[in-house]
Amino acid sequence: MLFTLIGIDQKALVKALAKSAPWRYALVHAGLTTVVASSIALSLDASADLLLAIVAVCATGSLFATPAIVRSVGFNPLSAMAYTIASTLMMPVILFINLSVFSGDDFSLDMKEYFIRLIVFIFGPMLLSYLIRKYAPQEGLARVHGKIAQFTIVLVFSFPFGLSGQYRWLWNDNPKFALVTLLIAVAICVSFFLIGLAVFWRKGKEAAFIAAITSGNRNVLLTYSVAGVFLGPLYLPLIGALQLPTYIQPFVVKYFVNRSKANISESAV
Repeated sequence: MLFTLIGIDQKALVKALAKSAPWRYALVHAGLTTVVASSIALSLDASADLLLAIVAVCATGSLFATPAIVRSVGFNPLSAMAYTIASTLMMPVILFINLSVFSGDDFSLDMKEYFIRLIVFIFGPMLLSYLIRKYAPQEGLARVHGKIAQFTIVLVFSFPFGLSGQYRWLWNDNPKFALVTLLIAVAICVSFFLIGLAVFWRKGKEAAFIAAITSGNRNVLLTYSVAGVFLGPLYLPLIGALQLPTYIQPFVVKYFVNRSKANISESAV
């Protein structure tokens, strides 16, 4: 977050968050995906535990590393950063609603842990990047940030290794069900991406792809830190399976974006 925020004007980010667009996006990110995913799961007679895990993923805000991923694809990360913050702030509300509807047990949300993580991962980096941009020489900062940005994406793609353990254990115990879980995870990731792409398509291709990438990346660990065991026994295996399609997604998007640009260039010639 810090490495990405250093390259973003904080005043512009605050102005973006003051507009309605990020909050409309957050409703699509969590609300619309919940309606679509839960409807499909219910129609396929999914188990209560699987349904609970799916709607918990739907409620989850975007991954903090999403702006760096958007930048790596070649798009401006400002909108992705605003979308990430808005969806993260809205997460407890949607999660509370989803658990109220789909969980048969009493539950509680650890809001203290949630606010600590907000300070550490969002507000802290925003303050630090503001101070750095204010007091550091701009030419030197631009040169250093250009080098740091190359390592940021490496840090981003190292993240999934910390979440794959539960899925690996499921694979050892029940390979058939683990494969089904992986297919469900791919379907979830693709569905989230397509929902973001479709809803924002009229705003232009770049805006649509930014929304789609942001929708496809989910900060599933933050949701677990807030709700924990109330998310059911299939949540951790499901989010472990989600890591593969989530982190393949930017490569697929970048391929199609580059191919689209190449076709445009050929047409112009």
